[in-house]
Amino acid sequence: MSENVNVYGICRIAEQNFLESASRLKLEDSMVQRLINPKEKLEISLNPALSNGKTVHLKSFIVRHNSALGPCKGGIRFTGDVTMEDVQGLAMEMTWKTSLIGVPFGGGKSGIKYDQTGLGEVDKETIIRSFTRAAMRHIGPEIYVPAPDIGTNETDMGHIKDCIAYSWGKSTTDGCFVTGKPVILGGIEKRREATGRGVVYSTAAACKALGRDISQMRVAVQGFGNVGSAAAEIIAAEYGAKVIAVSDINGGVFNAEGLDIKSLIEYCKKTGGVTDFPGSENISGSELLETDCDILIPAATQSQITLSNCKSVKADIIAEGANAPTDPQADEVLSGSGKFIIPDILCNAGGVFVSYLEYTQETQREQMTGEMVCRRLKKRMESSFKEVYEYSNREKITMRQAAMDIAVKRVVEATKAMGALP
Repeated sequence: MSENVNVYGICRIAEQNFLESASRLKLEDSMVQRLINPKEKLEISLNPALSNGKTVHLKSFIVRHNSALGPCKGGIRFTGDVTMEDVQGLAMEMTWKTSLIGVPFGGGKSGIKYDQTGLGEVDKETIIRSFTRAAMRHIGPEIYVPAPDIGTNETDMGHIKDCIAYSWGKSTTDGCFVTGKPVILGGIEKRREATGRGVVYSTAAACKALGRDISQMRVAVQGFGNVGSAAAEIIAAEYGAKVIAVSDINGGVFNAEGLDIKSLIEYCKKTGGVTDFPGSENISGSELLETDCDILIPAATQSQITLSNCKSVKADIIAEGANAPTDPQADEVLSGSGKFIIPDILCNAGGVFVSYLEYTQETQREQMTGEMVCRRLKKRMESSFKEVYEYSNREKITMRQAAMDIAVKRVVEATKAMGALP
C-alpha cells in the first residue's frame, strides 16, 4: 500500500466503500451505476431577510440517494462549509445505514451552507423557515424525511413542522414530515441521545463478543456534541466504563482516573467547551486520538483518523460515532494491525432507528415511553451487531466489509424486486 496521504472527503469514502462491496458481491455494472448515482440532487438558492434588515444569499442542497426500501431519510447539516458533495456522500451512507439497521427507509440528506457564527435564534429560525418553504415540494412522509444533523436541533425541526402545517392552514402535518422534533410537537422520548446510546449499545455488544469487560474499559471520546456527550455519559453511568479523555473543536481534557462526565456536560453548557475543566489536564485533539485507552469513540466529523495518524491509535476497539471518521487507507492499516472497528453504518445507526419509531408513532398518533424506546433500540442494535459480526467471521472479512455487504445486498434485492421499468 502506498504511503501517500490522500485527502478523503465523505463522498469519496462512501463511494469507495460501496465499490469495494460491489466487487465482492460481483454486481453487474448496470446495478453499480444505478446505486452509486443519487436518484435526485437539488441545489436551492435562499434569500431570507434577517433581523438587521439585510437580505442574505445562500445555497442549500437536497440529495435523495436511493428509495428502493422506502422514503429517503437523513438529517439537515447547517454549516458554513457543507457542500453538495458532502451531502451526496452522507445520503449514500444513509442508504446503507437504514438498510443495515432494518428500517423501511432509503438514504437522503440535506445541507444549508451558512456560517452560524453570531447568528441569533430569530435569524436562524428565519433561515430554517426559508429553506422549508423552498424545499417543501421535496419533503414528505413518502418522499424525504429530514432530521437534525450538525448545526440543527429539535427546535429547528419544530419550526419545519410548523412551517409546513401553516402553509396548509392546518394545526399539524398529515404524517411525519420531520423527525427529531420536540416531544410536545409529536417527537419521541430519548431521540436526542439515541445516536450516542446506539454507539454504546454496539460497543457493549463488541466487548461481549470479544470477551472484554466493558466496566474495566478506558474510553476516549473525540467530539463532545450531541453524540459524543451522550455516549460518554451513558457508557460511564450505565456500564461503569472510565472515560479518561474527551475533546471538542477547541481542544481536549484528560484524567487517567476518569472524568466526571455529568459535571463536564454542565461545565460545557456554561463555558462553551471542555478545555480547562477542573481536575483535568488539557490536551490537543490529536493527542486524544493517540490516548492510551481501550476504546476510542470518534464522534466529531469525517476523516479524523488518517494514514498520517492511524499508527498512533492505541485503542483496541474503535466505535465510529461520526460518519466516515476513518478514511480507507487508515482503515486498512488499523484492520491489518488487529484493531476492532465498529463501522459507522452500524455503530451510529441508533439515531435513524429511533427516528423510525418517531415516524411510526406520529403516523399512529401514539406516544412511546422512554423505557420502550431504549428497550427496542438496545434489542435492534444488539441483533444488528450480531448479524454483522457473524457474517464477518463466516466470510473472514472486516466488520466494515460485512456491514456494507449485508446492506448493499438488501438494496439490490429491493431494486430488482421493483423491476426495471419506472
